[in-house]
Amino acid sequence: MVSSDQRRRQLAREKFERQQRRREEARRKSKLRNTVIAAALAVVVVGGGAAFATGAFDGDDKKKSDSAAPSETPKPSASKDSAPEPKMAIDQKASYTMSLKTSAGDIAFKMAAEKTPHTVNSFKSLADKGYFDNTKCHRLTTQGIFVLQCGDPKGDGTGGPGYTIPDENLTGLGKAGADGTVTYPAGTVAMANTSQPHTGGSQFFLVYKDSKLPPSYTPFGTMDAATLKVVQDVAKAGVAGGAGDGAPKTAVTITKAAVNKD
Repeated sequence: MVSSDQRRRQLAREKFERQQRRREEARRKSKLRNTVIAAALAVVVVGGGAAFATGAFDGDDKKKSDSAAPSETPKPSASKDSAPEPKMAIDQKASYTMSLKTSAGDIAFKMAAEKTPHTVNSFKSLADKGYFDNTKCHRLTTQGIFVLQCGDPKGDGTGGPGYTIPDENLTGLGKAGADGTVTYPAGTVAMANTSQPHTGGSQFFLVYKDSKLPPSYTPFGTMDAATLKVVQDVAKAGVAGGAGDGAPKTAVTITKAAVNKD
């Protein structure tokens, strides 16, 4: 017999899948529209002009942000590969810490370069350029999944760095169960994406309570207890407007981000 909690999670996943299908359709229409406009203006677009189409964690389209109601997955703003990912410049055998000074308190998490070299290298490159500075964590979910999502320079779920990075460490949290999900434990930091493989950009999510998700989101960091409490305090305040998915009522603005080798 299916419990009410299992049924609720199943409905949340089904709702998310419907939303993703609608987003994919919107993305196709947006790309077609942009292509027609570009042709009419005789504009040559190099390397994927509509750089932000859907909304999962690293996107393309305008309303493709990392969203989904009490859905089972965070969203990013995925971009098309209009630029190459940063050249590898980290020690792939070392561990790194990403430190975020935010309006809600200090947030920090450890990253193992050996398991997620592309992700760590990209985040260090972006942080060194000040990419995350003065950006806000635009999404909080308090139903179905429990995450705070950050890393979008636009602040609406549609922004990204103009390139994508490959998925990594997808088996790091174990094998998916019969429901197709694994548990992302509280304290996990993972990449958002557009629900398609290898579409991570700059958006990431902080898991403040165990959450069931498909093993499709690169887990690349782990928060310490102090950081987890900061995120949990933001979650306790809830979502603006009282919904279960949206901008956090407690604004979280990243004033300074840095990635340093441990």
